[in-house]
Amino acid sequence: MQSRTGDPSRWMGVGHSSSDDAATAGKAAAAQAVAGRDPSLLIVFCSTKYDFDRLLDGVRGEAGENGAIVGCTTTGGIVSGPGTAEAGVVVTALGGAGLEVRTAVGRGVAANPQEAGADAVAGVAGLTREHRAGLLLCDGLSGVQHEVVRGAYTVVSAVLPLVGGCAGDDMKFSGTHQFLGDQNGVEVLTDAVVGVGLGSDAKIGIGIAHGWQKQGEPMVVTRSDGGRLYELDEAPALDVYLKRINADRSLAVDAQAFQDAAFAKPLGLSRRTGEDIRIAHAAVPDDGSLVFIAEVPQGALVWEMVTEEDALISAGAESCRQAIEAIDGAQPAGVLVFDCGVRKARLGSAGIEQEIAAMEKTIPGVPMAGFYTYGEFARTRGSRGMHYLTVVTLAVA
Repeated sequence: MQSRTGDPSRWMGVGHSSSDDAATAGKAAAAQAVAGRDPSLLIVFCSTKYDFDRLLDGVRGEAGENGAIVGCTTTGGIVSGPGTAEAGVVVTALGGAGLEVRTAVGRGVAANPQEAGADAVAGVAGLTREHRAGLLLCDGLSGVQHEVVRGAYTVVSAVLPLVGGCAGDDMKFSGTHQFLGDQNGVEVLTDAVVGVGLGSDAKIGIGIAHGWQKQGEPMVVTRSDGGRLYELDEAPALDVYLKRINADRSLAVDAQAFQDAAFAKPLGLSRRTGEDIRIAHAAVPDDGSLVFIAEVPQGALVWEMVTEEDALISAGAESCRQAIEAIDGAQPAGVLVFDCGVRKARLGSAGIEQEIAAMEKTIPGVPMAGFYTYGEFARTRGSRGMHYLTVVTLAVA
């Protein structure tokens, strides 16, 4: 699908291939997205099944002299139309004289997340257009992505919007990859965060929605350390959580059963504008703690969160609506989507198709592409911006 924006100075195209041959898939998806134009940026979202070098060689052939290439592995791609790119590759091309692109990378995320975040947004400093945003594609298994955001805001203003997602690996949880380069070569990275500075002559809009609601009385985080939650209401966090979801300690000794239950019953962390979702990825019966891949600050109020399928499906459309509203109703050149992989697992194939259809109704005729993540970045102001179980959208007018 190509952009139908009324202003040809900014355009977006989307391509998708499910070919099992890496070189064929990369070239076909990139060619469809570029459609003979001169791109400023190619964004590659792909399954871990591919030989990355061959896939990216196919993409490089369509990049042209001025096209930067970024991307990451996923838990599934998102494209306009029926179905999703479950195990294929999605390429998004952005270009036009009204669009400005700068790229950078931060390495060693796990050991030095703030430094990596600062390095990743270095390209934003060189932007000259009136409307700017930072796009981050981060290793999804580092567990310190919130520190990446903090590091980013030591370099850029806290009023600069940040969006993006954490790379996946088809729900294997063994290792994710990020990509950065151009027609001359693309580096395949891990434990990294790739940053893109986007500058535009027109507004850039961001939407954030999740479809969950809090249930029951709040609990206080009385002891935690980063993503390790030790106590809720001065009692072992595991015991308090299991009581809230009507389960006993036997659940905690079966890792898969616990993860399934935790995906269905996340915690909501109180924020001024609502709740940020946090998912317990593991239980530690020995000390009664819960393990999250994002910070759960000591002193915070948290709730059990619940939802229904209709609310999850509607969240995608609501996120798109917010992004379009933020560009004052202008016709967008395209929309990028960062949707949580746990939402994908919860909705299933039929629910995913309904969610995408609902989003398309909100942005009829507008190219849309993205991926299912291990966490979402979204912040319109301030120094926080790490989300889970959330749909984040970026609209470029």
